[in-house]
Amino acid sequence: MGQISETPPPARPLAGKTVAVVHAAWHSCGSYQVNVSQIAAYQALGARVLSVAMMDALTPPAPDGGRWPSYLAATRDIGADRRYFCGAPNAALASRLLLDGWWRLIHGDQASWLIEIAKRVPVPDDLEAIDLFHANHYITLPFVERLKRGRRVPVILETQDIQARQYVLRNQGGFFIPPYVGYDEMLAVELDWMRRADLCAHLNEEEDRDFRALLPQARHALIYPAVLDVPRAAGGEIIIVASDNYANYKSLRWLLQEVVPRADGARVAIYGNIDAGVKQRDPALYEAHRALFRGRVENIGAVYANAGCVLLPTVEGHGLSIKAVEALSCGAPLIATPLAFRGMKVDPSAFSNVSLAEDAEQFARLWREAQARADAGETPAAASDTRKYYEAVFSPAAYARALAAELETLPA
Repeated sequence: MGQISETPPPARPLAGKTVAVVHAAWHSCGSYQVNVSQIAAYQALGARVLSVAMMDALTPPAPDGGRWPSYLAATRDIGADRRYFCGAPNAALASRLLLDGWWRLIHGDQASWLIEIAKRVPVPDDLEAIDLFHANHYITLPFVERLKRGRRVPVILETQDIQARQYVLRNQGGFFIPPYVGYDEMLAVELDWMRRADLCAHLNEEEDRDFRALLPQARHALIYPAVLDVPRAAGGEIIIVASDNYANYKSLRWLLQEVVPRADGARVAIYGNIDAGVKQRDPALYEAHRALFRGRVENIGAVYANAGCVLLPTVEGHGLSIKAVEALSCGAPLIATPLAFRGMKVDPSAFSNVSLAEDAEQFARLWREAQARADAGETPAAASDTRKYYEAVFSPAAYARALAAELETLPA
């Protein structure tokens, strides 16, 4: 992945301060890349930065149990000055968690379940004194409250979409029993915890607008996330990069079922752990197209460097797509549905290296044309409209400047 290459803010307002970036213990996804760039931005502002990873499930202790080994192996590039690994122990299920959380979870209430887990995450004994918390997703806030140890410490909450929407989408792929807990009930849990943050930072236009309407008494800021740049595309491979979530699965299913049959042999290499999600949810679909999947790779930068075109077949999802921003950064020609640019205040049709498709037939035609250019040896230009847009809006330097402006308004 890239580094902060643009000129950083001239001031270092957090020199001598310690910032804790508290986040779910996720990897190989857009949220993880947001966390990496948050840490880099706070370091550019002069802070000592701690990564506090909270497992969003009951877990054996790190580093050897449960999902911890895979998380640790995949997050060596997080860049923090110090790391903490925290999770609610399996023994918590013998407590009121069974009644307070699990009983609601089986009816689809993932919001309450995750809050109850966070309430039971032990505070590290050797936690350093913190001057600012940057919490990611409201589900970490009960844990942050305990990390504060009764001190008055400012908290920035980065919402990363309305999570109740994500839970409703995720529930489509699960099994729950009636009476079902729906969007409104889970949203109420989310909003109740958000009220406790000193600043709610939103990373896309839609999210900022909706939360301002839902919580008019809270302080809000639209701060586009920093996405560390990937190498400039200079190859000829047509690629898709996708992590395993339900929205990506539905989008890729659309491509495989509706677009591929019309693509006339146009080729694509699909990178990321989405292969596991497709294999689990639709084994027959996976087997029919398994030759397209390359799986998760350690160096995703090398994938973008060898790209001649990036496909963004987005037909489902809420919030900003981090993979779309990565694609902007690499500067390659993009073939995309309009939904791929959700949350960005931009007209993608204005980019000279973006081709928009409204349906499967148009997507397949554009893909065939891109394949012909690749077969003729054409490679992406050294500069592109999408790369310029990335540098102005989504670069680490732009994010650090936006954070510095908001820091001045926080309570001491």
